[in-house]
Amino acid sequence: MKESWKKGFGFGLTSGVITTLGMIVGLHSIIASKFVIIGGILTIAFADALSDAMGVHISEEFESKHTTKDVWEATLSTFLSKLIFALTFIIPIWFLQLSDAIIVSVFWGLFIITVFSYYMATQQKEKPYKIVLEHLIIAILVVLLTHQIGDWIATFA
Repeated sequence: MKESWKKGFGFGLTSGVITTLGMIVGLHSIIASKFVIIGGILTIAFADALSDAMGVHISEEFESKHTTKDVWEATLSTFLSKLIFALTFIIPIWFLQLSDAIIVSVFWGLFIITVFSYYMATQQKEKPYKIVLEHLIIAILVVLLTHQIGDWIATFA
């Protein structure tokens, strides 16, 4: 896989999982509504995917060391990977009881992060457990923090 595709894919996957998980957990703490959470996922999937793709596009252009084709490949792979991975979280929310769906979503997101982190570490000839653990800790911190923020916001309702 070309470097530009890898860069966009890795960024989109990670951002799609972490951002969507944070939003799901935070919204669930505020209002336990499947439709609100699905609406949030759809919003994140499209608006944030476009925003992140634009950010990657500008960042790649600013470096002035990539071809126009490479810049657009990174942009497209960021958008598609963020969109697709974010949308996968609709499945458990739609088909399961909301409390079960939140748990499944957290495990799904952590699984995706684990698999990608392991792949990335092996590609870079690094010790997988260090990279996987580092990325899982960050993801878990996001989940815990957004849950706390959601609980705090719910006190005003």
